[in-house]
Amino acid sequence: MSTPRTVDRAFETALYDTADDALDTAASLLAADPAADAELARRGEEFVATAWRRGWQPADLVRIVRRELDDVHVRLVAALIRAQAPHDRARGPRWAAQLDDLPDAEATVPPRADRFSHATAVLELYRLLLRLPGLEPLETGAAGEAPRRDRENRPESRALARIRALLAKAEATGYPEEAEALSAKAQELMARHSVDEALLAAQAQGSATSPDTPGACRIGVEPPYEQAKAVLLDAVADANHCRAVWNEPFGFSTVVGFEADLEAVELLYTSLLVQAEAAMTKAEAGQRAGGRKRTKTFRQSFLAAYAHRAGTRLRAAAEAATEAAATGAADANLLPVLASREVAVTDRVERMFPQTTTTRLRGAADAAGWTEGTRAADAARVGHHRPLKQG
Repeated sequence: MSTPRTVDRAFETALYDTADDALDTAASLLAADPAADAELARRGEEFVATAWRRGWQPADLVRIVRRELDDVHVRLVAALIRAQAPHDRARGPRWAAQLDDLPDAEATVPPRADRFSHATAVLELYRLLLRLPGLEPLETGAAGEAPRRDRENRPESRALARIRALLAKAEATGYPEEAEALSAKAQELMARHSVDEALLAAQAQGSATSPDTPGACRIGVEPPYEQAKAVLLDAVADANHCRAVWNEPFGFSTVVGFEADLEAVELLYTSLLVQAEAAMTKAEAGQRAGGRKRTKTFRQSFLAAYAHRAGTRLRAAAEAATEAAATGAADANLLPVLASREVAVTDRVERMFPQTTTTRLRGAADAAGWTEGTRAADAARVGHHRPLKQG
């Protein structure tokens, strides 16, 4: 039997047949034919390339495999993504960063205890990849991402470097008041950076209309308590001139905005999650000292309150910084530029997600958790809780 035929028979048996013994039969076929390994890997790379055409990105594949399968499958898909990358077209710096974030090459080599177990894991992974639905495409330009002014060639700005440093200090400090002050300062700098980027983009074209177009990225919203985390991400996006649409089944939110604002959202959301989880651990210790056991509803309520209050502080800081910039701006085009960018973001969201639904946050009924989460946000205050958009 030829090697391609072995793989074809295994696929016909395992990928398209739902019988209980189909996977074992197919794995036995592959295990008995070592010469089929190369063809099996090549087919896997084809599955990965197909996922890209359906709108998936490297981080998305790793995330869904981690959610649905096991560590061995994560290592397998990371190896396939790396193997397929040299044959792929250039897709821009955000995509490249996702490739860099894959596990190290040494870690991607799956254990090969026996051929049958390895073949079983490969077929389980391919079953998942075969059934992936299409996602909203994030790419709008020929190079694989929305056009952005000299993004590939410019180093990280001093503003972003300062923002990273402030957030790192906020995560490291054991004093809630200091964390709050540092996070607020970071948001203020983000707002100023956003204004500067908008003006530079408009000046590059010599009019009040920016030559940039809104981009989009996906940010993982991992369990547990993903609803509360999605609310927090929504608040961070809103404060930074972006819009977030949550995809609950696949564990991510799509954030739409201009590049400087997307970078700000990624930085701040990640930092606030770290701060929130540290504050929640401290609050739980206080609850245990008072004789109360930790509960799921306490944590859910804590994070929901944290997100609710954090949004208020972030928006207030962003609005104050933007107003100050507008008041002192020598460029009279600032307000028209900001208004045109907001319209552009809204338009892209509506084109990407013509139909969204709203959902109410569930499980936030613990009064103590809500109180502690509010207190922690006041000491890290994040606002008005808008309904989550779901694609």
